[in-house]
Amino acid sequence: MALGILEQVGLAATLIFALPVAVYGVQSILGGRTMVGAFALTVAVLMVVLPRRLTSPDDIPSKAAETAVGAVVESPDESDEGEER
Repeated sequence: MALGILEQVGLAATLIFALPVAVYGVQSILGGRTMVGAFALTVAVLMVVLPRRLTSPDDIPSKAAETAVGAVVESPDESDEGEER
């Protein structure tokens, strides 16, 4: 799945906050505080993964529009398959 420009900027902003948490988690694990480090790593991973996987109320209209357009309009690849050159 390709990311748009705004999605890339959002991911970069998320990584700005998630990477220090992940580094702290790794340092905690190496320092002998396994539970604290594992918790920090889990939080860092969830900071990146959850926004990509969860559907927010702002996403619902765009997903509905994509579904409607996909049902009505064929992609160029599908229309080319039926034609012979």
